[in-house]
Amino acid sequence: MERGLTVLGGWRRRRSLARRVEQLLACARFGLSLCPAAHPVGALCSCDRVGCPLPGMHPLSPAWQAEAATDPEQIAAWCQDYPRANFVSPTGIVHDVLDVPAPVGMLALTWIAQRGSAVGPVAASGDRFVFFTTTRGTPENEDEYWPSVLDCRPETIDKHPGLRWHCRNSYVLVPPSVLPLGEFVRWVRPPSRPLPDPLRVLEVLVDACDVTYH
Repeated sequence: MERGLTVLGGWRRRRSLARRVEQLLACARFGLSLCPAAHPVGALCSCDRVGCPLPGMHPLSPAWQAEAATDPEQIAAWCQDYPRANFVSPTGIVHDVLDVPAPVGMLALTWIAQRGSAVGPVAASGDRFVFFTTTRGTPENEDEYWPSVLDCRPETIDKHPGLRWHCRNSYVLVPPSVLPLGEFVRWVRPPSRPLPDPLRVLEVLVDACDVTYH
């Protein structure tokens, strides 16, 4: 009986790993580059940083931008080497991400559907929705950039509940990453639609923020 349970447990782990790899490969096929990230250990982080402010929500390597890849063999190898790792996708190269509180995101998706507007991949990450868009590249006007507080000042996240624009030098978790409280990052709109213009999505999100918080 014990051996049977062991075999069953091993089969379930292999099946879970296969599903995880397939979800990540779907992101890569869509064109989202990926790299492994830390994972939560309870409320703590798998990294060795004492008091990590973003447990399970940051890349494993400081060279994450250079190492990020869409190569399926590399992604499968990372999953084998780091079976519990979350994965992030760097922004500002192929895609940007507009990141809003979940109520704003749900309202925006309703409006987008009613208007027949374009929407690309959308993921739910805890109490926030992240909208994947094309990247703005490198605007001449530096004021057009809204750097994400997640990377430069993580301790201020709770003070900025509104919209964040992840662009250069930023990243976001992709499904099926796991958050510190055990909730999975999941697709609300899977990566099958073309990436939309960020300014068109931004317009809807700003309106939804105004309605939600004013």
